[in-house]
Amino acid sequence: MNQNNRVRTVLHAQEVRKSFGVRGNVQQVLKGINLRVVEGEFVGIMGPSGSGKSTLINVLATIDKATEGNIFVEDTNISNMKNAELSDFRRKKLGFIFQDYNLLDTLTVKENILLPVSLGKMIKAEAEAEFQAIAADLGIQEIAHKYPHEISGGQRQRTSAARALIHRPSIVFADEPTGALDSKSASSLLGMIEELNRQRNITIMMVTHDPVASSYCNRVVFLKDGMLYSELYRGNKPRQAFFKDILNVQAVLGGDHVDTI
Repeated sequence: MNQNNRVRTVLHAQEVRKSFGVRGNVQQVLKGINLRVVEGEFVGIMGPSGSGKSTLINVLATIDKATEGNIFVEDTNISNMKNAELSDFRRKKLGFIFQDYNLLDTLTVKENILLPVSLGKMIKAEAEAEFQAIAADLGIQEIAHKYPHEISGGQRQRTSAARALIHRPSIVFADEPTGALDSKSASSLLGMIEELNRQRNITIMMVTHDPVASSYCNRVVFLKDGMLYSELYRGNKPRQAFFKDILNVQAVLGGDHVDTI
């Protein structure tokens, strides 16, 4: 997505701060983050160990609460929501892809994917149509009736991605989604997510330490010491060129280094 093509704001963080500890021993992890994500962006969050990237995504994804600041998802300020209200909002508006899949072993692939809509108001025929479309996009139709222990890690993560998308969330948060996958499975998953982002205009925010994974994004935001350090836009660059740009910033930051793509 071109950075000049500004459309509807999906997420807006304003002066977000997060501290841990008690008086006399407080560690400030996020130090006034300002970040705007617009509809259809695929944003990568990177930074060295201890930069605050995991804390940031946890706060933005409502898994943790900010100490200070405001976080808007579309027009809703989620910063001061009570737990019950936040849980309902999370279920309806947010999607999650975790490194460890978080699938239920007693449910089939299809049942895991349909779980978010089974708790909502989507009618059965609509849910079935949505499942078929997403399963086709992610190449998991043939394993729909298998259980998580019967499929590969790559297939489990594609199932997790389908579950995150089935209820058409405003934004999908992905926390190191390729961390448990081999390079071939990781590339396959990221290619599919990139295509879904383009075709369906899905808004995605992904934390990763891997510049190869980030090269699939259309914007990468770098953190250092709890603050925004810089950001890169891919624009019309080939992925290989964007990968090299990411490596250059990472070298300055002192982050993890990967030499090939």
